[in-house]
Amino acid sequence: MSEIPAVSREWHLVRRPQGWPVAEDFALREAPVNAEPAAGRILVRNLHMSVDPYMRGRMNDAKSYVPPFQLDQPMQGGAVGEIVASAAEGFAVGDHVLHPFGWREYAELDAANATKVDASIAPLSAYLGVLGMPGLTAYAGLFEVASFKEGDSVFVSGAAGAVGSLVGQFAKIKGASRVIGSAGSDEKVTLLTEKFGFDTAFNYKNAPVGEQLPKAAPDGIDVYFDNVGGDHLEAAISALNPFGRATLCGAIAHYNDTEAAPGPRNLMNVIGKRLRLQGILVNDHAALQPQFVQDVAGWLRSGQLVADETVVEGVENATEAFLGMLRGENTGKMIVSFTG
Repeated sequence: MSEIPAVSREWHLVRRPQGWPVAEDFALREAPVNAEPAAGRILVRNLHMSVDPYMRGRMNDAKSYVPPFQLDQPMQGGAVGEIVASAAEGFAVGDHVLHPFGWREYAELDAANATKVDASIAPLSAYLGVLGMPGLTAYAGLFEVASFKEGDSVFVSGAAGAVGSLVGQFAKIKGASRVIGSAGSDEKVTLLTEKFGFDTAFNYKNAPVGEQLPKAAPDGIDVYFDNVGGDHLEAAISALNPFGRATLCGAIAHYNDTEAAPGPRNLMNVIGKRLRLQGILVNDHAALQPQFVQDVAGWLRSGQLVADETVVEGVENATEAFLGMLRGENTGKMIVSFTG
């Protein structure tokens, strides 16, 4: 066990971004480490932290489903680490835990906010991705929100990302007739078909989505999993078959807009085709957690499922990893590791 340092580095939001975040919106600062936590609390040395699209919304001072980040305070997000000091029953030094206090090297927290994880089942970083929030989002969004059934044709936007790459694979494992993905580079398109098992994919930067999707899905689609919004959602509404279902998970195309984006121009199709468009917040689906872990862990063990990660080393590079994720530079889950 390494010695507990006197100070820890942590990222603070120092001003609200206007449009795309820039480096000057953040500051890496030092804070004292409490090596003797109070009763019921633990001190965790973070090993891996997550950067996710929803964090961009928390940088705005606006009411939403999660409170905004506070200025000049450490930001928050999923992290896994090792307990280095404990005053909480059931949590021992050396245990690994998942908790919501990332963006810092050391986190002192109430043990009620930590969940023990088993490094023998999967790599610790997997609890931030395939076995964590992105994985459950994909699982609940496809099977519960979109009511996926065997034989469905499925279109996934942002398909090479942490959630999208899992949605497509889950659909294939469960018997989709066709899985189509969109991504922002030719390299990612190749990964979707050759690594993640999508039947076909296209680069949305090469031509309008409304032109490429009908060619990729000549018989239409039954399910759309939306991580992008904008022109992808409009194209999907046109391509959905009668009684099609869409899970609206994210709209990364608009997270940095300074003005409200126009909505799809073809919403009348929702009426005529009796479509169902439903948003998803993963916290609404916690009851699925046991079944999700059982299914996904089994698929990982059997080799049916591939979990990809893009890893950036060092807490000092966390904001650049976050901005890279917004720019679509990751394949699979973007992870920041402090293990070097």
